[in-house]
Amino acid sequence: QVQLVESGGGLVQAGGSLRLSCVASGSIFRIATMGWYRQAPGKQRELVAKVTSGGTTNYADSVKGRFIISRDNAKNTVCLQMNSLKPEDTAVYYCNADLRGMGPLLPYWGQGTQVTVSS
Repeated sequence: QVQLVESGGGLVQAGGSLRLSCVASGSIFRIATMGWYRQAPGKQRELVAKVTSGGTTNYADSVKGRFIISRDNAKNTVCLQMNSLKPEDTAVYYCNADLRGMGPLLPYWGQGTQVTVSS
């Protein structure tokens, strides 16, 4: 069984910082892309940032220059450093990994962690 477990969400004032972490565990053969998505109330889930196994990153325009995604392939972890947070960053943040376990390459999701930014 494969699990993605997130940590690091919480409440922060505008302009503050938070760091999210996600670790993938279980029967994992290979992890391709790892990333973070978010979903605000009444909105669709959207990509925040992702990183390939080779280190290529991709960010949503709304977080460029403020968020940094990093990955440790040896530990199957991905982190999201969020700086200069804004109230519009408030959402549930989900860790995602495209990985191959006992079967084909599939997307896996964490349970989500709440990030709330107060004005």
